[in-house]
This record gives sequence, structure tokens and C-alpha cells, in this order.
Amino acid sequence: MIALGAGRPDRVVAVGAHCDDIAIGAGGTLLTLCRARPGVRVDALVLSGGGGEREREERAALAAFCPGADLRLTVLKLPDGRMPAHWEEAKAAVEELRGRTEPDLVLAPRTDDAHQDHRGLAKLMTTAFRDHLVLRYEIVKWDGDLGRPSAYQPLTPEVAEQKVRLLQEHYPSQRHRPWYDREAFLGLARIRGIECHARYAEAFDVAKLTLNLGG
Repeated sequence: MIALGAGRPDRVVAVGAHCDDIAIGAGGTLLTLCRARPGVRVDALVLSGGGGEREREERAALAAFCPGADLRLTVLKLPDGRMPAHWEEAKAAVEELRGRTEPDLVLAPRTDDAHQDHRGLAKLMTTAFRDHLVLRYEIVKWDGDLGRPSAYQPLTPEVAEQKVRLLQEHYPSQRHRPWYDREAFLGLARIRGIECHARYAEAFDVAKLTLNLGG
């Protein structure tokens, strides 16, 4: 396996359809990146959960997952599970986000995610962020839609454990879900770690990657 760096990102965009999507899919990557790049700007957008308990959870969680970062979080109030019916509002939010930042890295859902909200947001991102490195994170779920990722971010055991701890600590509204537990999160991270010769990892799909091998 060849290790290719993505440069030194100073600006990151992270988007999720729901509060906790970003943390579940890329929380370890954000912890790793923000520790290595103090002061990195993170523009985060979440389409649903605004104005209540879920937004409070998300703000506290992403602050913990982005230590030392210049975090700018927007949480909207689109209804959960209804994003296709609110396409124009979602599109306007993504375009507004694009208009205020020029990121080095974008973290977004997968375009083949089984959840319609995840999938719809992913498709919007491909039209708004055309010339950017977009890493599409995965979220384990009942649908069994995990695929064969093409990019990996190894996680140290410390970071993997911290990710699980922060997920449990900051999203009490989700603890009743049968898949929301330590075994699920660490188990997937261990499998992805095996696939990239690391103890733990987060995995992503990459649609396009431009190389600069002569630079």
C-alpha cells in the first residue's frame, strides 16, 4: 500500500445530514488532523437537528473532536429523513458554505450511502466542491451498505479510544440505539486498520484524485 499525503490542510469542510454523522464517520480523522494542525479552520454544516437538544450535543461534540481548531458550525432544521423533499434548502446551504470557504479537504457522506439524507447531501457536495479533495466517510447501519473504501486514515489506539469515548459522552440521545456502542465503532475501525496495516483506521471513498508526482 502506498501512502500519499494530502498536503498540509489549513481549511477543512465537514458536512453531515444529521447531528453525529461527522463524528461517527470522521471523528478520528478530525482529532488526528486538529492535533497536528493547531488553528486549522473547520467549517462544519449539519442539515438537521437545529434549535434543540441535538444541536447542543453537536456543538459540544465537534468542539471536542476539533481541539484547538477555528471551528465554525452551522446546524439547520431540515426534518430528519426528508432531505429529498427539502432539496432547495439543502442546496442553498451547501452553496452558501462553498461561497465562504476554499477548503483543502472536504469530509462528506458517501454517494452510495443507503440513507436518503446522507446520499442526497453527498450528491450536492459533488456539484458545489468540484475541484477539491473530497473524502466520503462511512456510517455503519442496519442496511449493510459498507463498501470497499479507497482511502484510509490510520488512527492510534489512543485516538480510536478517544473517539468512542467522545461519541458516548456527547450524544446521550443516541445511546438507546442498538448499533450505537463501543464494539460497533471500534470493530469497524479495527477492520479498516487491518486493511491498511494499522491497528485502527477510518476509511473513505474518493471519487477523483489529481496527482502531482513531479512537484
